[in-house]
Amino acid sequence: MLPANCVQTRKYPKMKPRERVLTALEHQEPDRVPRFEIWIDDCMVDELGQSDLQSAHVNLGLDCVMIPSPYPAGSNAWRDGVDEWGRIWKNGFYVDGVVDTEADLERYSPPLDYVDKFFDMDRVKEVMELYPDHCFIYGSHIGPFTAGYMAMGFERFFLHLLQKPAFVHKLLQARTEWCIAMYRKAVSLGVDVAVLGDDAGHNKGPMISPEMWREFILPYHRRIVEELAVPVIWHSDGAIESLLPMAIEAGFVGVHPLEPAAGMDLGKVKREFGGDLAMIGNVNVDV
Repeated sequence: MLPANCVQTRKYPKMKPRERVLTALEHQEPDRVPRFEIWIDDCMVDELGQSDLQSAHVNLGLDCVMIPSPYPAGSNAWRDGVDEWGRIWKNGFYVDGVVDTEADLERYSPPLDYVDKFFDMDRVKEVMELYPDHCFIYGSHIGPFTAGYMAMGFERFFLHLLQKPAFVHKLLQARTEWCIAMYRKAVSLGVDVAVLGDDAGHNKGPMISPEMWREFILPYHRRIVEELAVPVIWHSDGAIESLLPMAIEAGFVGVHPLEPAAGMDLGKVKREFGGDLAMIGNVNVDV
């Protein structure tokens, strides 16, 4: 995680993890570059000899700890079939979406109080007591763009941007309301930083044009950021450089992961956007 103008030339008093992260996100120079990750696969947590994601974060020397947010009991997410969001899963992988009508949208939009089931309150309290000096983050792929194309399926969603724009906006609005409710709950539990997962790019560029992004996605991103009382980082894989001016307009404080395999040049992006966005990642994880 690089603050806007992080070229360390002098020594600083040692900072605690939370202070280090928030200093970087405020575009000031911390004592060192903060270490950050959102998620670690369960198999890697086991390989590290840890019992849970949070202890893995701490024992790897990371400055951020993800608060516990398991899918609630009874959720069909990741299970074969259609889940409560209209996403189709097979063998643990997303394959398509089913939302195509107003009735579908109503059927596959859980009520906002469903967010309460996503957080194990006792476990969240325990984690915060165990690691009081760490920066607590909450991050999830529930951003409106990702939630939209997963609910409809890629082909249908991108066609409907042109053929049924009003319906797409209705879907995006519904997913935005859910997203805000989820993050508000996380903030009420003591989260310091929110990470909005909304994948927008492939290896050659954004999935939709910057013009369409401005029309369909920017208003919802801006509202999410404005509604939250904590800094918000945007996570998006892919080549998203052309969308970064709108990330700044939306009010994001940082961008992650600046995927090298997609041609995201850290030096170039930092020179152009480093005055407004903290740069996070740029480590190639492709195997």
